[in-house]
Amino acid sequence: MQEDFLHHVWQYQKFKSSHELKTNQGENLQILSVGQHNQNQSGPDFFNAKIKIGTQTWAGNVEIHLKSSDWYAHQHENDPAYDNVILHVIWDDDIEIYRKDNSIIPSLSLKDIVNSDVFDRYEQLLKIKPQQINCEKNFANFDDFILQNWLERVYVERLERKSELILKLLHQNQNNWEAVLFQLLCKNFGLNVNGSAFLELSKTIPYIVIAKHYQKIEDLEALLLGQSSLLSIETETQYIKTLQQRYQYLKHKYQLRPAKEKPQFFRLRPDNFPSLRLAELAAVYHRQPQLFQNLIATQDKNEIYKLFDIELPEFWKTHYSLTKKSKPKPKRLSQNFINLLIINTIVPLKFCYQKQTKNQLNYDNLFNLISDLKSEHNSKVEVFENLRPNTNQNAMYSQALLQLKTEYCDKNYCLKCHLGKRILNQSV
Repeated sequence: MQEDFLHHVWQYQKFKSSHELKTNQGENLQILSVGQHNQNQSGPDFFNAKIKIGTQTWAGNVEIHLKSSDWYAHQHENDPAYDNVILHVIWDDDIEIYRKDNSIIPSLSLKDIVNSDVFDRYEQLLKIKPQQINCEKNFANFDDFILQNWLERVYVERLERKSELILKLLHQNQNNWEAVLFQLLCKNFGLNVNGSAFLELSKTIPYIVIAKHYQKIEDLEALLLGQSSLLSIETETQYIKTLQQRYQYLKHKYQLRPAKEKPQFFRLRPDNFPSLRLAELAAVYHRQPQLFQNLIATQDKNEIYKLFDIELPEFWKTHYSLTKKSKPKPKRLSQNFINLLIINTIVPLKFCYQKQTKNQLNYDNLFNLISDLKSEHNSKVEVFENLRPNTNQNAMYSQALLQLKTEYCDKNYCLKCHLGKRILNQSV
């Protein structure tokens, strides 16, 4: 039994139709308003409820627990936020709860009055172990319009979650959006393996230093490769010697301290070697010194592709790393890689920027941009695709499905999910 289920029963009044409500103290109970569900904040579970007990009408808050003794286990008796609780809704009534003036807080036990059909659907949804997700038997039957709207809402939740890191970086960089973009790009150029190392690296170089040296790609390479300790090698290659010399000069000039975490090469394809990715990032800032402003102004993926259309120095045509020569091959950022940058950096940054600057938040433009990208494919997304073909239509849907799987399905948050609620309400 989850407390969320009791929230659902109270909010939607899923009681036996013929059952007259009585408090555990034996008085008649009439629910005039269940109140406002408090999902994210501390304090009672429902604010501003209105009930009638006997002949007395009460206005105040409602607290919900599995057992009445949880009131004391959670130390609500010491929290002024709970002084205005007018009803304690519980599953098991194992102890009476008192206010500070020693008067009993009326309680309502749901165990014997909950609608049996709703309880059976709850048991089936959460108690029977599924192969993939709890609603796997129902997922193919959800109405297309209902599912699409829920996935759009879930995608916005994912943008909100990604905004947490952006806002943290914005605070650390004194509201410098260019610096935030640089750090986010560093993180995402590192992908899963080197994302944290690249983010740490970005924090060791003040963005003003990057901005001052954008005209010389060798300086940008020297800064990024040097601060990641990738230049700490013995070599006879003149290009690398030049980078080492430039790095020592810049390191001394700006009093830089290298990042503590060194990037990894293990099990990476050559295209994702950290040395090459950092050289590509240097080329981006060499070509686009006003990258943030340009990205904010763009609304089309093809315009973004042009911004990241880079050309690396001759050295990189025969190298993926600094230590080994390879067959000649031009190195450019692939569209698939740029799509990842759009998904994980550019769209979240646009979303957060519009909210922070109080510009009108244009969901249509953001949705159109990410919906124009091909969907991502991984094991989490394939769960839904196997249950309902064509669910994963584009990158917006794949991002929404990732959020749905990790933040709802994997955590058994079915009663916080619109789809789970529809199953309990038998309105699939």
